[in-house]
Amino acid sequence: MTKTFLLLQLDSEGAPYSEIADVLENMGFREETEGYDFVYDWGRDVTVQETLSFADRIQLSLRGKRVCFRIESTEA
Repeated sequence: MTKTFLLLQLDSEGAPYSEIADVLENMGFREETEGYDFVYDWGRDVTVQETLSFADRIQLSLRGKRVCFRIESTEA
């Protein structure tokens, strides 16, 4: 099954972390403690195209909040 991990880089002039966390949790992410900020458990294997589309959704959701992110998807 695929999991997508998200690492954030916040801007001090951007949205508060709590607001960003709310956006991501509404997308289905949960907080992560093992080297990443959030993880999304797909519950199944996904294609590269699905992962890329999800990254686009993340970018749209965070637009204007002045946050950079890095994603990494792995099959467990």
